[in-house]
Amino acid sequence: MSYKIVVDSCCELPEELKNDPRFESIPLGLQVDDWHVLDDETFDQAEFLRRVANSKDCPRSSCPSPEKFMESYKTEAEHVYVVTLTAKLSGSYNSAMLGKSLYEETYGEKKIHVVDSKTASPGESQIALKAMELEESGKYTFEEIVEQLETYRDEMETYFVLDNLDFLKKNGRLTGLKALAATTLNIKPILKAIEGEIAQAGQAVGVKKALAKMSEMIVEKMVKEGHEKLVITHCNNLKRAETVRDLILSKTDLIKKVIIMDTAGVASLYAADGGVIVTI
Repeated sequence: MSYKIVVDSCCELPEELKNDPRFESIPLGLQVDDWHVLDDETFDQAEFLRRVANSKDCPRSSCPSPEKFMESYKTEAEHVYVVTLTAKLSGSYNSAMLGKSLYEETYGEKKIHVVDSKTASPGESQIALKAMELEESGKYTFEEIVEQLETYRDEMETYFVLDNLDFLKKNGRLTGLKALAATTLNIKPILKAIEGEIAQAGQAVGVKKALAKMSEMIVEKMVKEGHEKLVITHCNNLKRAETVRDLILSKTDLIKKVIIMDTAGVASLYAADGGVIVTI
């Protein structure tokens, strides 16, 4: 069976898949002051971060329209899998679902499944890559793949350490936290995604110690549950991402594949300059 994987632009794809016809990325919009840009192949992270640093206001994002998603479903592929940013942080999931309804009202039923990733960035990547893996195996029906993707999503863990929490705070994305470390004391929280919301998993003094502690948490989880793939995204700080990778690899030999990618637009907005996100 032929298939297509549609993602929103908070999902980073490895370079070799960015122009792959099996994938399509639907861009969200980004705004810094009166500057508007689409989070697509034209996105310039350096320019975006420069404008953010010079702005007094918080940057914002806007989700794609349902019509954009509907257009992506117009394909000869028989199976369509859609992966979106967590519905708790964005309207992207709802747009993808409305796009599905619009498509079916206009063109009839089609095997389209929309996955609310309940996370972001590398978590979306993990799900998209899993969909490709399952389809390429040729072993499963559409319904079986859908079931496996939902289970896979529920078993994933996403952790992150950010230099700057201002964007998340100002955009109301930290409402689920009961307590937050005092950044004035250089205490860095270790955050994780739980059912699509952000929770604090720990804290440490300084970024270096926070990354080390996050790595220990990840290794403990990987050993306990047998995770084998590590996807790391970073906002303009490859060195930190490689440090986290090396810390994890030094403590376990379970990992069979590691992917490191720089964040695109939406993930750059939330992670901010220097942020590191890890999904297992």
